[in-house]
Amino acid sequence: MSGPSKFQHLPRAAFGSLTCPYEGTELLLSSTYNKGSAFPDEERDEFKLYGLLPPNIQTLDEQVQRAYEQYSSRHDELAKNTFMASMKSQNEVLYYKLLQTHLKEMFSVIYTPTEGDAIQNYSRLFRKPEGCFLKITDQDRIDECLANFGQGENVDYIVVSDGEEILGIGDQGVGAILISVAKLVLTTLCAGIHPSRQLPVVLDCGTNNERLLNDELYLGLRQPRVQGKEYDEFVDKFVQAARKRFPNAYIHFEDFGLHNAKRILDKYRSHIACFNDDIQGTGCVTLSAVLAGLHVSKVKLEDVRIIIFGSGSAGTGIADQIADAISTEIKKSKKEASKQIWCLDKPGLLLKSHGDKLTPAQIPFARDDDEWPQGEKLDLLSVVSRVKPHVLIGTSTKPGAFTEEIIREMAKHVDRPIVLPLSNPTRLHEARPKDINEWTEGRALIATGSPFPPVEYNGVTYEIAECNNSTCFPGIGLGAVLSRTRLLSDKMLVAAVKALSAQSPAFKDPNKPLLPDVENVREISVEIAKAVIQCAVQEGLAQQEGIPSDEKELEEWIRVQMWDPVYRPLQR
Repeated sequence: MSGPSKFQHLPRAAFGSLTCPYEGTELLLSSTYNKGSAFPDEERDEFKLYGLLPPNIQTLDEQVQRAYEQYSSRHDELAKNTFMASMKSQNEVLYYKLLQTHLKEMFSVIYTPTEGDAIQNYSRLFRKPEGCFLKITDQDRIDECLANFGQGENVDYIVVSDGEEILGIGDQGVGAILISVAKLVLTTLCAGIHPSRQLPVVLDCGTNNERLLNDELYLGLRQPRVQGKEYDEFVDKFVQAARKRFPNAYIHFEDFGLHNAKRILDKYRSHIACFNDDIQGTGCVTLSAVLAGLHVSKVKLEDVRIIIFGSGSAGTGIADQIADAISTEIKKSKKEASKQIWCLDKPGLLLKSHGDKLTPAQIPFARDDDEWPQGEKLDLLSVVSRVKPHVLIGTSTKPGAFTEEIIREMAKHVDRPIVLPLSNPTRLHEARPKDINEWTEGRALIATGSPFPPVEYNGVTYEIAECNNSTCFPGIGLGAVLSRTRLLSDKMLVAAVKALSAQSPAFKDPNKPLLPDVENVREISVEIAKAVIQCAVQEGLAQQEGIPSDEKELEEWIRVQMWDPVYRPLQR
């Protein structure tokens, strides 16, 4: 945001000077206020920094250049990840400016897949604690632990994980603190959420990971993972304590286990503003790709037939989001909308007769047995052949599950098959875009869960969209935080989806990607936040006073409150 603004007086407006409580060595140890070699003469004098810094005063851009050279010299991705973590604990502004400058290159290092390696090695790479560590064996101290991070208006955004199901690498115990940290980095980078107003939390319930339990350097509770009543009480005590201490904080649940994720989200979402990225974020970004694909293929939402292969948190989250959108847009019940979606998991097509084998999240999408001829197979090829889907989504982590026979069968029945192999990381993809493109003679509309290079068919180049949650959840969070919404409703999520889908390059050119690139993510986040805030106001959920009703003013109001990595003058 450049130039003066009528909203500069707002508490989150990132303008003017910062009040700094430190001086001397203490100031240089604060990642929030430290400027390193960029402290100007007057601040070196005022804050007693003479003799503590080399004499040459440098700009932030010069610091970024040096830091990038240091980063580039690291021998592998994990070493680069560790370098970035170290920089974050020294100088926050420089860390985010470096990331912003080299976003495309560094994204996979600070997030998936490299962050997964860092989490697996958390206890061995550990240098400095970051975030709030809560343990199930000491539940009476939750408020005391949270008190270390301030109170009241201090915290806007909390990410909490229990570490049971991390980034496709399973139970990582206390190392889950790093996924909470990484998600919050993305909210700052992608949506300008103030880093000083965030709180990463891990709920340490033990671990069932034998490697960690047998590792003498493991830093978490060395006991099997606690479940059942004691677990539920622990989660509840955390939520209640966080709400009491930080009444306006938005709570983002991350990487909870399959049997807990949806259950916990459903328990709290009708009482507080909360979100689960694995369920709702994945659902939103996938639905955005689907809507863009339907626009290109000229298929109406009320007519679409969708198959989801892999019905865990991500698959059922996507199904839920699609059903919500059909229900909201077409004005039919969610139960009716769900009939346009066929979900498959390990036993094949989910049927009501599977009974206890179905998770609570799968039950609404299980089909009546009498819909399916007795004796007919329930495997993916048979379902594709019978359903003739417009959209095929993969969240199965079964590499190569979308075979040539399956894709060709799908392409026989629809003009522009929409195929989304979303399993992460790349080695777990259901099919390669290059193969899908060839098997459909260049007709398929494709989005993937990891980045892929463009593919070519008959001399035409097709760019591949990445279904990256980071284009979606930060903007939703920004809208929720700025509006101080009481709840995050289904309508607000659908508004976010439509705002993201509207940014699709495929709307202008069908050979372009179904989703915008992560490089444009801050602009996308503004559009999503705007849609979320407007919806919160319409639904009577926004609690923030003075939200502008004029579209342009609202955009300015949002931008003024987004944090940018720039050095602000310090005052005592």
